[in-house]
Parts: sequence; structure tokens; C-alpha cells
Amino acid sequence: MTRKPWDLAFTADPAEVAGLRRVMRLHLGLWGLHDLTDDAELCVSELVSNVITHVGPGTRATLAVSMNGVRLRIEVHDPDPRALPTLLDAGGESEGGRGMALVDALAVRWGVLPDGDRKITWCELPTGLTSPNGHVDCPRVERAEALLEFHCAGSVSMRPPGRNRPSSRRRFPAEESVITIITDFLLWLGAHGCDVDQVLDRAQSDYEARPHTVVGSPRSGS
Repeated sequence: MTRKPWDLAFTADPAEVAGLRRVMRLHLGLWGLHDLTDDAELCVSELVSNVITHVGPGTRATLAVSMNGVRLRIEVHDPDPRALPTLLDAGGESEGGRGMALVDALAVRWGVLPDGDRKITWCELPTGLTSPNGHVDCPRVERAEALLEFHCAGSVSMRPPGRNRPSSRRRFPAEESVITIITDFLLWLGAHGCDVDQVLDRAQSDYEARPHTVVGSPRSGS
């Protein structure tokens, strides 16, 4: 799974926070990082609230999200390098600094990076991934990915005898390759007298029983 960095310009205003949280949730879903949603949304809320409080409502800022190795990196860029966030004891009677205390509790690490006439406040959350492009606790997705790599490389052919073997130099788009692999399996099942519709129904039931492992919606109907 490729997780490309993305960013979104916004106006630092309390009304904007809910929208930024939704965008974060959407992207984490597309990245297969559902378990991080709550912590990531909280960090976004606190980093944006920090800009509202210490730089001022209406400030033009940017939310940037990327992978730093196997960690999720969340950044908020604002145009005031002087207004630095503070980390205070969340206990006691202090009303300030509690947001960054929450970020400190959730993140593996966080910091502030001066960048000319602006600053970047960032934090990094653990993902549970073993590689930046890997999947979280999903060996079946890893197995399918390995099969897809073999197919795209032309290293294996599941086509019936007599068909031309695909060139090892040819590279199919991932979705088209998946469709080809599924079709080949269905042809193989039909050639061996299996009930293809029954197999598809069983596969769909198995897919729907594991909604946390993949991103997308199952096919409708049978």
C-alpha cells in the first residue's frame, strides 16, 4: 500500500476543526490505519486549537500528514515563529497547555520546527506497521499482495495451456491485475466442475466478516 504525503490549507477557526478531523479519518481509512483514527483526530484538534489560541483565530495554516518510517506524522504549519506551544502539567488549576499535554501522552514524540517566517508543530503516532508500505495485522492481504507481485512480474501464469504467457516486461495496473487473477481462478473452478456462484458467495461472506482488514465496500448482490 502506497501512502503518499498530503496537505490541506485551512483557516484556524473552531468551526474548521470538525472538517479537518473528518478529512483525517477519511485518509486513515484509505491508508488502512483505522485503529489510529481516534488518536490522530485528537492530535489534529489540539494542534489546530493551539494555533487558534496562541496565534489567533482566522490564521491561515496548513495541515500536512505523511509517513515517517512506520510512524504517522501530523504537522500543522502556521505563520508565527514566535508563538511557541507550551507543555504544562495537565493537573492543577492551569487552563493552558493541556492540549499539548494530551498530544505528549498520545504521540511517540512531538516538537516545534522553526522554518523562516513560519513554524511547524508536529507529532508522530505509532502505527503497528513493520514497514511504511505494509499492512497492520493482515497476513491475508500480504499474501494477496505477494501473488499480485508475481502476476505483474510475469513470474507465474494461471492461464490454461495454449494461451500466451504474458511478457515479464508488461506491467498491469493493480486493479486490472486483480480482476485478471480472480477471473483465472473462476475459470479454473468452472473447468473442475465447481459452482462458481457458490464460491463467490462464500468469498463475499468471508470478506464481509473481516471489514477491519481491508478498505472499500463489498460488491452488492450476488
